[in-house]
Amino acid sequence: MNNSAAEKFDELIKIIKRLQAPDGCPWDREQTNASLLPFFLEEVYEVIESVDNENWPELKEELGDILLHVVFQAVLAEKNGHFNINDSLDHVNEKLVRRHPHVFGDAKADEAFQAKQNWEAEKHKEKNRKSRLDGVPKTLPALIRAQRLQQKASYAGFDWNEVEQVWDKIHEEIQELKEAQSESTKEHIAEEIGDVLFSVVNLARFLDIPAEDALRKTNKKFTDRFARVEEELKKRGKTVEESNLEEMDDIWNKVKQNT
Repeated sequence: MNNSAAEKFDELIKIIKRLQAPDGCPWDREQTNASLLPFFLEEVYEVIESVDNENWPELKEELGDILLHVVFQAVLAEKNGHFNINDSLDHVNEKLVRRHPHVFGDAKADEAFQAKQNWEAEKHKEKNRKSRLDGVPKTLPALIRAQRLQQKASYAGFDWNEVEQVWDKIHEEIQELKEAQSESTKEHIAEEIGDVLFSVVNLARFLDIPAEDALRKTNKKFTDRFARVEEELKKRGKTVEESNLEEMDDIWNKVKQNT
């Protein structure tokens, strides 16, 4: 088939509506906008994993699954009389033009930062928000939300000028954490740990590195290396419980040198 993307998109809509028909799929007919959310979220994480692994055939498939969920949500909304997929497409097309005045208008944005500033400023006016930090979902993972809050503050002009200032803040927060550990309650220690994490995320943001991505990759690196420690212990006829920290640490360092 050599159909255009528009024709294939229309075919997807028709398939999902057929599944929703009275003589369609019992499972599909039972779904609601809310019941689909866990599956939608799972698909998003599968997209992330395929990009991390640079698995392009898998990404191709996962993006199709995302489109399935987008259309499924819209079909259910239309079924309940809220809106249809054309309304969503009209909205996003108009929004993209409106929020890129440096492309479709006379505004200037020679750098990506300026372009994002334009976007955030337009969005703030459109939504009639009280704070420039409004609009960051509270349900986002904490690292992502921290970085988004910091980005919004930066676009509003609330930011350091030099990376050394960011480092100074990290050292300041670590010192406050050390002091809290020796003389404060667990609640205060938890607060200071949060401040340290927030300041490290701010360094990632300042260096244009997604903190969530960095930590996710470190988690994978840790699990891979620990698995290799376990494999080496198994070759020696031992389990983790039968080994001591010194032995495991020695294996860990050798694994680290080779990865």
